Amino acid sequence: MSNGNDRVTVFLKNGYDLSLAFNGDKFSDGVSFEGVGAETNTFLDNKREFYMSEMGDPKTYFKLDKEEYEAKIAEAKATLQGFRDSTTNLDSTLKSMDLRNDQSFLGYVTSNYEKNHENLVRFAKGKKSPIFNNYENHKGGTTSLSDLKGKYVYLDIWATWCAPCKAEIPFLKQIEAEFHDKNIEFVSISVDKENAHDTWKKMVEEESLGGIQLFADNNFESEFITEYGINAIPRFILLDPQGNIVDSDAYRPSNPQLKELLLELGL
Repeated sequence: MSNGNDRVTVFLKNGYDLSLAFNGDKFSDGVSFEGVGAETNTFLDNKREFYMSEMGDPKTYFKLDKEEYEAKIAEAKATLQGFRDSTTNLDSTLKSMDLRNDQSFLGYVTSNYEKNHENLVRFAKGKKSPIFNNYENHKGGTTSLSDLKGKYVYLDIWATWCAPCKAEIPFLKQIEAEFHDKNIEFVSISVDKENAHDTWKKMVEEESLGGIQLFADNNFESEFITEYGINAIPRFILLDPQGNIVDSDAYRPSNPQLKELLLELGL
């Protein structure tokens, strides 16, 4: 079920007699279930809340030192297993799918901890950001990071072929609109290859992309991109007015925590 970008998952099958009560004005405020099928759907809502919380964000684990990380990942495993153990009548097909999803999440965190922890330490809050120079600006001329000094900068690293990148566009437009008169620039850097240059220009125009639209000088091999160790997109980076890092792996526009962070910064 969805209402715009707000949604909740409901599991239905033959024999269910389910009623729903919403806990607020939005689906994301939570849902209460009663009747046949309530236990399974309460389980799903609890899992949704877990993955929308800090516990469901890989960055929560990557930023921790080894001992803290091991304790936190053990807590996550116990919490996820506890959801299944406490749901005695969970649909067997759903239980199997859910277990695979959890294993995928935990496996991703475990296999990527070392590399991402190292990067987060290297690019910790307050450290000077790598820079880019003379990237082509869609509106004409070129733009360097130094041109933006004096303002917060929210960088969106993306490409025209990247479906998850394009899924963030409506949310990025919304956050740009909300903070258009604040001391922040929204900068999108395309890492498309040179043979997709015209595709980039066309998409910026057809999608009415706002902010500052730039084209990196050597796609994923651009010095700025390689210095940050970016090998997957979308990637978002938040810098302060002095060019220092606020978050080298910032919240996506679709994450409500981004707006909260910008407001906390006084924007």
